[in-house]
Amino acid sequence: MRKWLAAAGLIAVGVLLAASIAGGAMVRVGTLVLTADGSFEPRALPRNHRVPIDFEGYADIRQTDGTVPPPLQHVKVEFDRDGRLTTAGLPVCPPQRLEGTTPKQAENRCRSSIVGTGHVGAAIAVPGLKRVELRSPLTLFNGPRQNGNQTVIGHAWTLFPFPETYVVVAPIEKRRGTFGYRSSFDIPPIAGGFGSLTHVDIDLGRRFRAGGAERSYISARCSDGILQTQGYFSFGDGVIIYGSVFKACRPL
Repeated sequence: MRKWLAAAGLIAVGVLLAASIAGGAMVRVGTLVLTADGSFEPRALPRNHRVPIDFEGYADIRQTDGTVPPPLQHVKVEFDRDGRLTTAGLPVCPPQRLEGTTPKQAENRCRSSIVGTGHVGAAIAVPGLKRVELRSPLTLFNGPRQNGNQTVIGHAWTLFPFPETYVVVAPIEKRRGTFGYRSSFDIPPIAGGFGSLTHVDIDLGRRFRAGGAERSYISARCSDGILQTQGYFSFGDGVIIYGSVFKACRPL
């Protein structure tokens, strides 16, 4: 399985748990620029119990000089404890069922496990050729537990340089303290080290019924007026982007 989608899957998990990437965040280090924006509904949330939310958003990585960005190599993101991921009763899609599939085939095989959709993009600097842009539908599935931790599976498919399926399993570790969840992993080289992740957009808000009750894959409360995420992103040229993003909510 290839893992260039790992960053996309993790960003998706981050926004769905914390809903705090929204608000037009931008970070620039030299010529490297990371931007993100999004929104979630409802903005008014109970103070003491969690309710379903819907989220949509995007993130972009680019160079101001138009060259291919340095490859993203390692990601660690922690999510506000006021967010919650619920998978009890939600069908699980084994990653092996998605290997070698197109987006439509993957959807047909694990339709009941889909928790989000969107798009993912990458750029490849091919020696002797112009910059090549890749873009694919992104589908997120509820995955099997790993070492007791919940997982989300990212799936995409490209035609360059030949048809290939990308399947990634991103673990989500539950924790105590200010940040209730953490996910951390390395990003392997893309296209032999010539490619880099440049874009992800997502739309989340899965509802499902289990145990005779309506449930939501993502939910949140507003205990202190803010939802927050902190992240660590390490790039191949040594650049590290690290910080926190806050999003206001209105407690009911």
